[in-house]
Amino acid sequence: MQQLLVYSDSLTWGIVPGTRQRLPFEQRWPGVLERGLAREARDVRVLEDCLNGRRTVWDDPFKPGRSGLAGLAQRIESHSPLALVILMLGTNDFQSVHVHDVSHSAQGIATLVGAIRGAPIEPGMAVPPILIIAPPPIGEPRGPLARKFAGAAERSKGLAEAFRVTAEELRCHFFDAGSVTPPSRIDGIHLDVDQHALLGSALVTVVSPLLAAQ
Repeated sequence: MQQLLVYSDSLTWGIVPGTRQRLPFEQRWPGVLERGLAREARDVRVLEDCLNGRRTVWDDPFKPGRSGLAGLAQRIESHSPLALVILMLGTNDFQSVHVHDVSHSAQGIATLVGAIRGAPIEPGMAVPPILIIAPPPIGEPRGPLARKFAGAAERSKGLAEAFRVTAEELRCHFFDAGSVTPPSRIDGIHLDVDQHALLGSALVTVVSPLLAAQ
């Protein structure tokens, strides 16, 4: 059995937009991906490490432990061997408490790639390939998220292209989630249940050949 690790934030954790509830695994995009790969006779376990509010490399001034860099190398070590690591972060880099632009977020992703590749895995285990996913573009934040993401849509414009360039420079794989789905119609940030289905299904055709190559 091959294992792949999804390292992400609330977009993948599966928060139900407009609530504090969580979608079940089979409705979250990693679950949709796992079932789709199984239909292609891929014996794969999709492991999730997703934390609400997680940034690429920055801390949340109000909640501890939201830097994606903190403990990442140890997570790679604990889950190894891994056939693939999927990174989908960046949305929270544009919360209103930060002044980042897309180049800063792309540098954050690059730092995470370095941590994954430098993780202290056991001798003889392969360093896993990495798939960088640019999250759907931030829409108009609504409800309780309106103030938290004020101005985020404008500041995050061009994020997918910045991530694509970073992935190319670092020889990582890349996918733009915005090519298959916009953000939630309810809060403008997360994913609605049908959007999880769209993303998970689209990723089957991306991930399957990466696993077959090993």
